[in-house]
Formats: sequence, structure tokens, C-alpha cells
Amino acid sequence: MEMILEVTLRFSAALVFGGIIGVEREWRAKDAGFRTHFLVALGSALFCIVSQYGFGAEMKDSSRVAAQVVSGIGFLGAGTIIFQRNVVRGLTTAAGLWVTAAIGLACGSGMFSVAAIATTLVILGLEVLNALIPSMGTSTVMLTFTATSKESVKNLVNQIKHDCIELCSYELKNRHTSQGNLFEANLQIKVRRGKYNERLIEYMDEFDDVNISSIE
Repeated sequence: MEMILEVTLRFSAALVFGGIIGVEREWRAKDAGFRTHFLVALGSALFCIVSQYGFGAEMKDSSRVAAQVVSGIGFLGAGTIIFQRNVVRGLTTAAGLWVTAAIGLACGSGMFSVAAIATTLVILGLEVLNALIPSMGTSTVMLTFTATSKESVKNLVNQIKHDCIELCSYELKNRHTSQGNLFEANLQIKVRRGKYNERLIEYMDEFDDVNISSIE
């Protein structure tokens, strides 16, 4: 009974700590959210517990299983990384899965204080520091908008190029509709972190014939 309670406590700690990181990723609308992170932490804890108790005292070697978890979690991380239009996305989520696996191993080993400290530092790095110093670093924004005038598209693109750090790609499509020509622009721009989306919307307000399709 004592062993069952101990194992339940370790599983619960892995679920809680992994779930906390997953909730943050879910709130950020990432593909790997709460369920993925708590499953990674829970699975890592299970591997660790099985290595400790599943094969008898004479074959107890948690370090070998921990090493395999560290290398094996790479396939999940690789699945979250996307290379699209010369921009890499998903590195933070992949790193989050990697550290969540480590937190699960810590819970499986009974190192609850270590797991709690690591979880706190992860959330601190992902949210608190990001909020305190939003202007540090850059992010990539994918903007799609439509306009009925090619001149409006040109003026808006020039304004964005002047304000952003780098215009990574620019694609313009011309569609014929019942109301006339409709120009669709797809831009990928590198900007400083912060409230850049609000500035983009302010740009759009200066043009009556411009409509935003998406900002990612």
C-alpha cells in the first residue's frame, strides 16, 4: 500500500507540473498543449518508476532509462518544428516538451522539489520575463490582406517595410471578382516583440479599401 501511495504521488506530481507548462502552451494556441505535455511528463515518470521497481532490486538502473527518455523525446520535438518560407517555427514548444520530459523523470524519481523549481523557472521564462521585456528579441508575423487598389497595396507594403526589421517574403495575387479586381497580399515580416499587431491594424485604418484576412 505504501508503494502504491508513493507511485500515485509521483504520477500526480508529474501530471500537475507537466500540465502547468501545457496550459501555458495551450493559452498560446500551440499545437502541443495541455494533453501533450502532461502525457510526456506522465510517460517519463512511468519509465522512471518501471526502471526502479519493475525488474527487481538487482536490475535497478534508472540512469539508463533516463538517457533513453532524453534521446527518445526528440521525435516529438521534431514533430513540432516547422520550416516554412525560410522561417523556423515550433522551437520553443519542442524545448518545452524536452524539459517537460525531464520534469517527469524528476517526479518519477521522487525529486518533487526539483520538479517544482524547474516548472516555476519554465513558466517564469515563458511568461513573466516575456511580459517584462517584450521588446527584446524578434518574432515573425505572417500578414494577409486584400485591397481593391494596387496603389493601396504598394503604399501599405512600403509603410510596413519602413517600420519592420525585415520583409522576409512578399507575394501578390490578383483575383477577378464580380466587383472588379481584388489584390491579395501575403507578407512575412520580422518585427520586434511587442504590440506590433496593433500597429498593423492602425496601418490598415489609413486605407479604406484594405481588409485584413489574417495575422499570425
